[in-house]
Amino acid sequence: HFTITLLKLCINHSQCGLKYCAVKPCTEVIPEGLKSSSYKYSEAASQDIEECEKAEKLGAVDGSLSDETRQALQEWKKHDDESDRFCMLDDEDSPKSQYVDLLLNPERFTGYKGPEAWRIWNSIYEENCFKPYSVKRPLNPLASNRQGFYRWLEGLCVEKRAFFRLVSGLHASINTHLSARYLLDENWFEMKWGHNVSEFQQRFDEELTEGEGPKRLRNLYFLYLIELRALAKILPYFERPAFHLYTGQRTQDNENKKLLLELLHVAKSFPLHFDETALFAGNKKEAMKLKEDFKMTFKNISRIMDCVECFKCRLWGKLQTQGLGTALKILFSERQIEAMPNTSNTNPSFQLSRQEIVSLFNAFGRISTSVRELENFRSLLSNLKQ
Repeated sequence: HFTITLLKLCINHSQCGLKYCAVKPCTEVIPEGLKSSSYKYSEAASQDIEECEKAEKLGAVDGSLSDETRQALQEWKKHDDESDRFCMLDDEDSPKSQYVDLLLNPERFTGYKGPEAWRIWNSIYEENCFKPYSVKRPLNPLASNRQGFYRWLEGLCVEKRAFFRLVSGLHASINTHLSARYLLDENWFEMKWGHNVSEFQQRFDEELTEGEGPKRLRNLYFLYLIELRALAKILPYFERPAFHLYTGQRTQDNENKKLLLELLHVAKSFPLHFDETALFAGNKKEAMKLKEDFKMTFKNISRIMDCVECFKCRLWGKLQTQGLGTALKILFSERQIEAMPNTSNTNPSFQLSRQEIVSLFNAFGRISTSVRELENFRSLLSNLKQ
C-alpha cells in the first residue's frame, strides 16, 4: 500500500479531461495492524461508496483498503524518521492523503498522451536537467541539429550526465509499460489489454526516432543498474534484528522480511552494478554544492509529478520518482548505513520511512518489468519480420 496525495495542487493546476482518469477512493479495507483512530481521510473520500463503481475506468485509482491494512500503516509510520531525501514525499497526515492498494491500480495505458503529457516531460527535461534553453533536445522542431545537444551533454560533469540518463531511463521505462499494457479492444463486456508493437516502435525504433530510441533504451538499462545497486547496498539496513515490518500480523511480517532479505541477497550476488563512488568525488566543497543542486533538481521533478492530470498516471509517476529518489539516497549514504547499530536501543543515523521502502521496491519492480518486456517486444518484432 502506497500513501499519496492525489489532490495536491500544481502551480499550473488543471483537471484531467479524459473520462478514464478519474480518481475515487472506495470503502476502506485495512488489516488490523494498520488501523488507527488518528488515521485521516477526507470526508468526501470516504462517504460516497457508490463512487467505487467508477473504478473500472482506466485512469481511476481504486482506493480500497482493509481496516487491518490501515492500522498497520499507522503503526509503521511512528518508526519513520525524516532524513536526507532526494525527493518530495507526500504528507501522510494531510486530510487529502490516502492509502492506495497498488495491486488494484496496475500501471497501464489510460489514454493520457498528446500535448498534456508532452508538457509534463518537456518541463522536466527543459527546466530540471541542468540544460540551458539555448540547447535544444533531439527531435525538437526548433533544434538545428542533434549534435549540438550531445556536444553539450558530453561537456557536462559525470554527475549531470548521470542525472539526464536517469530521467531519460525513467521516461523510457514508463513508455515501455504503457506499450506493453495497451488497451487493444473495449466493449460492453470486457477490456482487452496487451502489447502494442506499433506504439513501442513509435517510441524506440531507431529509424522512426531518428536514432534516439536505442539511446533511450540504454538509459533504461542504466536506471536498472542504479536501482539494483541501491538494493544491494541497503541489505545491512534490513538485516538488522532491530528492523521489523509492521502490519500487525507477526507471522506474516516475519515471512515477508525473510522474502525481502532473499531478494536483496540475489541483488547483491550480481557484480558490477554501478560504481557510485565516481560521483560527487574530488573537491569536497564543490562536490557538496553539486550534490545539493542534484538533490534540489530531483525534488523539483517530484513536484512536477503533481501536475500530471491523469490521476493513475500521477500515482505511478510519483511512486517511481520517489523510488528513484530513495535509491539515490541509499547510494550516497554509505557511511551512515555502515555505521548503523544492530540493537534497537540506539537510533541509527540512517533511516528509511515506510513510504520510501514501498516506493523503492515497487519502482524496482517497474523497471524490472520494463527489462522483461523489452525481451517480449524483441520476440514480437522478430516474429513480424519472419
